[in-house]
Amino acid sequence: MIDTPTSPITSGLPLFFVITVTAIKQGYEDWLRHKADNEVNGAPVYVVRSGGLVKTRSKNIRVGDIVRVAKDETFPVDLVLLSSDRVDGSCHVTTASLDGETNLKTHVAVPETAVLQSVANLDKLVAVIECQQPEADLYRFVGRITVSQQTEEIVRPLGPESLLLRGARLKNTKEIFGVAVYTGMETKMALNYKSKSQKRSAVEKSMNSFLIIYLIILLFEAILSTILKYAWQAEEKWDEPWYNGKTEHERNSSKILRFISDFLAFLVLYNFIIPISLYVTVEMQKFLGSFFIGWDLDLYHKETNQRAQVNTSDLNEELGQVEYVFTDKTGTLTENEMQFRECSINGVKYQEVNGKLTPEGFSEDSPDGNRHSLMKEEELFLKAVCLCHTVQINADQTDGADGPWHANGITSPLEYYASSPDEKALVEAASRVGVVFTGTSGDSMEVKSLGKPE
Repeated sequence: MIDTPTSPITSGLPLFFVITVTAIKQGYEDWLRHKADNEVNGAPVYVVRSGGLVKTRSKNIRVGDIVRVAKDETFPVDLVLLSSDRVDGSCHVTTASLDGETNLKTHVAVPETAVLQSVANLDKLVAVIECQQPEADLYRFVGRITVSQQTEEIVRPLGPESLLLRGARLKNTKEIFGVAVYTGMETKMALNYKSKSQKRSAVEKSMNSFLIIYLIILLFEAILSTILKYAWQAEEKWDEPWYNGKTEHERNSSKILRFISDFLAFLVLYNFIIPISLYVTVEMQKFLGSFFIGWDLDLYHKETNQRAQVNTSDLNEELGQVEYVFTDKTGTLTENEMQFRECSINGVKYQEVNGKLTPEGFSEDSPDGNRHSLMKEEELFLKAVCLCHTVQINADQTDGADGPWHANGITSPLEYYASSPDEKALVEAASRVGVVFTGTSGDSMEVKSLGKPE
């Protein structure tokens, strides 16, 4: 509708194209996030209902449901531990996806519920849990459980050691039963989410600031040109020259409307100062660049068959601008791996040489260097190392009829789990030298000293 040498459509189309491309890209990334959410919300879980286990989806869990979680599964909601497959009601979890700590943490159920290891018994349980309002602190939890038994009500306190957090994973325990206390957006994991703001890279921010400058220049040019046009047309001979006569409609139209249409005509003429195509180029580069990150072999993890996943392509170019990486503790970026090197027993320095404990200065060839038996104080030292710890044995290895020791006549080394890597290193070293920790049963610990169980 504006009388201009260039068509407004030629100006509008690139803008429309830019907005469409950006919308499609953002929409695709949103859809991928939505799909990942659905996978988590739709994950199958088993809930105790009417005396049996019922399969449902994790989004259907309500507060008060008793949920069964098996080994290596992730907890779907925040649960209070009721019982596990162990007699003492303990279980081990890793919270690597919550706080980055890979060591195993031990959680315990209260004695009154720890004995209820079957679905039928749990279904008959009558208890009330009172606990604090949901809060984001992962390590704080205060509550109490009141268990109703035949004639009395037993009240027990609940602390962080009873709470299994959503996102943590069950390890080294066959299965546990827990009651849901916080679900959905009330779980500690959800309360720790930062609200998703639109992320913008430094390049995009600088492009936007340049765009504002260009817009100001464009508006200034259009206003100046419109004013100069009317200044030029102040003389009558230039207002309506012989080669460009006005129509009747133009003569009678309002001056304000004419000023606006002239201003818009100049905007259309000068709009090429705005680099719209640059936005298309940058958007496409980000989108295609995200595929290259996924294809990068240096970022591929062979063991788990996982490649780098790009959740948002808005920040790709930021990766090239990383100058410093700060970390709050030594274990974050390094692999926290402990190995036994040497020890001092009764004032003598010992080292481990080919699976034997050898005093420093002795070699394999020396008369005393090739001994196979342990001296009394050495054995006592190794027993102390084998007994003073919180190390657990892989549950799969303690299930066999003969224990883990003789599979087809071959002795297999035990796989240890520990909340502290140094404890694990010491127990493994003792087992290589001849004093082996073989597990706990009830209140007693079992050790094999040079093949003799104690």
